[in-house]
Amino acid sequence: MILACHHISKEYPENVVLRDVTFHLERGDKAAVIGINGAGKTTLLRIIVGQETADEGRDCSYGYLAQNQGLSSERTVYEEVLSVKQYLIDIEKKLSEYEKQMEVLKGEALTVTISEYTDLLHRFERENGYAYKGEVLGVLKGLGFTSVDLDQKVSTLSGGQKTRVALGKLLLQKPDLLMLDEPTNHLDMNSIRWLETYLMNYKGTVLVVSHDRYFLDRTVSKIIELENGRSMMFGGNYSAYAERKKALREQQYHAYMNNQAQIRHQEEVIEKLRRFNREKSIRRAESREKMLQKTVVLEKPVELRDDMHLTFTPCIKSGREVLSVDDLAKSYGEKKLFSGISFKIRRGEHVALIGDNGTGKSTILSILNEVVAPDKGVIRLGTNVHIGYYDQEHHVLHDDNTVFEEISDEYPSMTNTQIRSLLASFLFTGEEVFKRIGDLSGGEKGRVSLAKLMLSKANFLILDEPTNHLDLVSKEVLENALNSYEGTVLYVSHDRYFINHTASRILSLTRTVLLNYPGNNAEKAPERFIGNYDFYLEKSAQVEEALLQDAYRDGQGVQDAASAGKPQSFASGEGTAPGSPESSEKLSWAQQKEEQARQRKAANDLRKCEEKIASAEEQISSLDEKMAMPENYSDPEKFGELARQKEQLEEELALLYEQWEELSENAE
Repeated sequence: MILACHHISKEYPENVVLRDVTFHLERGDKAAVIGINGAGKTTLLRIIVGQETADEGRDCSYGYLAQNQGLSSERTVYEEVLSVKQYLIDIEKKLSEYEKQMEVLKGEALTVTISEYTDLLHRFERENGYAYKGEVLGVLKGLGFTSVDLDQKVSTLSGGQKTRVALGKLLLQKPDLLMLDEPTNHLDMNSIRWLETYLMNYKGTVLVVSHDRYFLDRTVSKIIELENGRSMMFGGNYSAYAERKKALREQQYHAYMNNQAQIRHQEEVIEKLRRFNREKSIRRAESREKMLQKTVVLEKPVELRDDMHLTFTPCIKSGREVLSVDDLAKSYGEKKLFSGISFKIRRGEHVALIGDNGTGKSTILSILNEVVAPDKGVIRLGTNVHIGYYDQEHHVLHDDNTVFEEISDEYPSMTNTQIRSLLASFLFTGEEVFKRIGDLSGGEKGRVSLAKLMLSKANFLILDEPTNHLDLVSKEVLENALNSYEGTVLYVSHDRYFINHTASRILSLTRTVLLNYPGNNAEKAPERFIGNYDFYLEKSAQVEEALLQDAYRDGQGVQDAASAGKPQSFASGEGTAPGSPESSEKLSWAQQKEEQARQRKAANDLRKCEEKIASAEEQISSLDEKMAMPENYSDPEKFGELARQKEQLEEELALLYEQWEELSENAE
């Protein structure tokens, strides 16, 4: 066992955060702590690492957790992250010293030095010492740092960049228990995908707090839910948890309603018997009352906090073509964000605009809303198009207004009762409606912005990171509202789960960058993918492979033509002499097709292996749940059988992990 938390409680003035939280994690478990904002997720992590003290319950025990030692402002990014491997650097220096000594020593002194050198060398090799610099560079690259970034002083970095440096150091320390609080914040999609792969293959135990549901689906096999201060563990990823939680809520609700119906029925029968006012009927009433007193009264299930009521209703139907963008370009000084951007959006489409950080996604939305002026390009709106804009920085809100004033100023025709009713549907009740906008949290500002967006009755919604600061339940409410919306939507989001559940088309700015391979100077429109995020991942990989093949083939054709001293011709059905440029081209293409086939097979084998790993992890998780049941751990024979099954599965899983590593190398 790596981590055990027993009956943890934590209370602040007028707020019980944790109440009797109990769970344990085994070696190799990948688990997530989830819950609405304020459920106590970060508090629980702080108690585990000793930054806070629990009011009740035994302290949490854990194998080993590397504490974040802070970031040195004098070091470069590379030096800061490399410091994690200082012990290997010291060993390397010591080995070098031994090598120099062995050149001059003789006799017994030489024998002793050789022995010490050999022991130290074995340790260096065991710790993968020859590859530590490559490992550091690999982690930094995976987290989105470029070669230019490596020489930057940490003190000059943004807050998000410093967070990525701290994350890189933590990953390289490889503790037995790796604890991550919102690790996908400040990472672009490529870096998040890299982190997912890293954690999937991490040998130790992982405990993560995250609102990124797609990330949780890819990385964890256990969910620890915090709700009303209490904890409950579920086997499987987030999607499996969501299904089981929904079924559990329905079961609890039906059981509660049946229990209440039985109680009401008994009370009605008792009341009727008493009204008869006969000795026999009174005795029967008293007997039923005794039975009723012994009846177990079920607690009312905790209501799902989905009472944020959000409905988007267009005021009018727009024309078929909602938006047309032609040859859009924007630069800031010498920094070119994008150019040659062209696309169209038609009525009813839900379009996600995605791309790496810095590709200009939010800038495009700002240009469409006339907040920022383009350097070049033409933007045309269709007939009867009314835009509703959601800004992730909430510039549409006024910090000096109260929540109530923010609505009443914009919609003076609404009565006080209507405004209060609206705000209550967005979870602002009582005195909360008089809080200043400037004093609200990010999530609260998001709810006010959504309320104003709903009132706008726009038929074209433009949303910039709408799920930022929203908890899991609020995100699902927004998803349902968008999926029921009959208007048109264009949004920017890093939330892949949200994209997967709401987008009907994807525009990739990342693809725009990839298309500009050497020798191709043409401006490119964003690549279009009809479908959700999973479809985009599948198809974009195929497109990228084809583009690289085209780039390679075009480059090869130019090279062959140059060596032949004449223009390259591809349009002929005639035979070609061996050794001619045309012959070389065909041979090169055959080799390329063979390599493509090998890559497809490697990718397919890798996918099948990952499916087997997921299945084994799910079975182990199921066995953990069974072993935790009182009727099983109190039965030595049954518990022993479950333990043997788990041990066998863990051995199979270890072999699958080794197989995955080999297949990954082949795929690369």
